[in-house]
Amino acid sequence: MILIHNATIVNERTISSGSVLLENDIITRIFNAEIPAEIQQQAQIIDASGKYLFPGVIDDHVHFRQPGLTHKGDIASESRAAVAGGVTSYMDMPNTVPQTTTIELLEEKMKLAAENSLANYSFFLGATNDNLQEIKKINPKTVCGLKLFMGSSTGNMLVNEEAILEQIFAESPVLLMIHAEDDAIIKANAEYYKKQLGDALPMFYHPLIRSAEACYKASERAISLAKKYNTRIHLAHISTEKELSLLDAKTPLANKRITAETCPQYLWFDDEAYNELGALAKCNPAIKTAEDREALVAALSSGKIDVVGTDHAPHLLSEKEGNYWQAVSGMPQIQHSLPLMLELFAEGEISLETVAEKMCHAPAELFRIERRGYIREGYFADLVLVEKNDWTVAPDNILSKCGWSPYEGISFAHRVSHTFVNGNLVYENGNIDDAHKGKQLIFNR
Repeated sequence: MILIHNATIVNERTISSGSVLLENDIITRIFNAEIPAEIQQQAQIIDASGKYLFPGVIDDHVHFRQPGLTHKGDIASESRAAVAGGVTSYMDMPNTVPQTTTIELLEEKMKLAAENSLANYSFFLGATNDNLQEIKKINPKTVCGLKLFMGSSTGNMLVNEEAILEQIFAESPVLLMIHAEDDAIIKANAEYYKKQLGDALPMFYHPLIRSAEACYKASERAISLAKKYNTRIHLAHISTEKELSLLDAKTPLANKRITAETCPQYLWFDDEAYNELGALAKCNPAIKTAEDREALVAALSSGKIDVVGTDHAPHLLSEKEGNYWQAVSGMPQIQHSLPLMLELFAEGEISLETVAEKMCHAPAELFRIERRGYIREGYFADLVLVEKNDWTVAPDNILSKCGWSPYEGISFAHRVSHTFVNGNLVYENGNIDDAHKGKQLIFNR
C-alpha cells in the first residue's frame, strides 16, 4: 500500500489538506485528520507536503501515431510523455495508417496499447462516407466515441455526403467528436491568398485561410444536426470567440447534449506566435487573435467550454520545414498541458478548481468513464502530484519522440513530481517505470 501523506488535495471544487491511501489499483481511504498508526507503519509513505494532489488528467484528444506513422510518435513514447505531464488516461484519434475505420483495426490498436501504453487508453473509430455498418457495431462500453471530420479533413475521413452525414447523426451509438471547419471556405481563402502571394505566403496567414468564419459555419451546422436528431456531440478544439455564442453555459454538464473542448495552444498563444515560431505554431484549427484567446480562457470559468484536451499531434521538425503550403499542421502538447494550465492559474486567469474540473472531472463525466477522474474512495488510483518549482522546457526534458515543443524556452512555475496510474508510481521526478501498463477505459453507457 502507498500513503500519499499531507497533500493539498484539489478535487470536486474544493481545496483541502489530507492524505490518500492506495491499495493495489484503488483509492481505499481518504484521510482529513489523524491516520491510524498501523497504516503509517505498513504503508510506503510519500511526503506530499507543499504539493497539490490532482486526479490524473484525462486527455480526450491525442494523436499517438501508431500504427503507420511511428517515425514521429508511438504509443510507448507518447504515453511516456503523457505520464511525465500528469496525464493518466487518453483517447486516441483514428487518422493513423491505416485509418481506424473498422472495428477490427480499432481492436488491433487496443492490443498495441495493452502491450505498450503506460497510461490508460481508449480509441475513437473514424467515420467515413462508407462505413456506417462498422459504426453500428461499436460497443459503447469500450469505445470512447466516433470521430467525425465535418467540413475539413485529410485522407478519406471527410464525411461530405449529406444523406450519410444525417444517418451518422441519427444512428451513432456513441458520442460524436467533431472536427468542425468548413472546407469550401478554407479552399476559397487558400486559392485567394495563393494567387496573391504564391509560395511566399507568410505563416501568419494561416488563421486567415482557416478562418473564424470557417470554424463558426461548420460548428453551427454540427449543432443544427445534433438538435435535429438529439445526437450527443462534442466539438473538438474550439479556437474562436465567435463559436462560443453557439454554446451553453447554463445547463449542468450531466444534462448537456452539446459540449466543447479547447486546447492549450489556444489558451496560451495568439496570432503573434506565427511571427515568433513560424510553422511550429501551425495547427488546425489555426491559432487566432488575442481577443479569441482571452474569450476562450474566460469560457473555461463560465462553463461554455467543458474540457481542455491537447490535440497532441507530434511531427518531426523536418516535416515543419518548407513554405506555408509544405509545412504540416500540428504540435506536441501532452507533456506540457497541465503545467501550462497551472501557469494560467499562477497568472490569475483561472482557478485550481477549474484546472481539475476541465482536465479531470469533466472528461470523465461527459464520456462516462468508469471510476476515474476524481479522488474518491473506490475509484482507480490515477493521481498526480504537482509542486511549485520553476523549470524551463528544453530539448533535454522533452519526452515526445518528435523531440521538440512549441513551449521550448518557456518557464513554468509548477512541475509534475509524481504520477500514479492504477496505483502504480509510473513517474517520479524525471524517472519513468515502464514495468506497469495502463488499462483500457470502460464507459458506463
